Amino acid sequence: MILLFDSSDMRVHTTLIDGEVTQAYEWEAGRTLARDMLAYLRDRLAEHGQGFDALSGIGVYQGPGSYTGLRIGLSVLNTLAESVGVPIVGATGDTWQQQCLRRLLNHENDSIVMPFYGGEAHVTAPRK
Repeated sequence: MILLFDSSDMRVHTTLIDGEVTQAYEWEAGRTLARDMLAYLRDRLAEHGQGFDALSGIGVYQGPGSYTGLRIGLSVLNTLAESVGVPIVGATGDTWQQQCLRRLLNHENDSIVMPFYGGEAHVTAPRK
């Protein structure tokens, strides 16, 4: 099963591809992405009678987008790919899903996908 994941916005987009079956999901993660992401993925896989060990590859949207959303999403998915032992690839642009699928089917592996923020991060300056 291939997981495609986009956390560049407050609304997370997830697609699971199992052979000819493709299921797309949307999740209004808001500020709960870090806390709930693994449980969300576990529950989507469970809907298909599968667990994390059923993953054969992970494709992620690298950005541009939310600094925090990309950072959290990519950190979790890089760790998941390493722990399950599956390839992970990233892409940008409107056709990122097709690019990721093509790369995974060609047995490519980025090992670690880095975010592309599209500009400098807007970090709040410390008060003191």
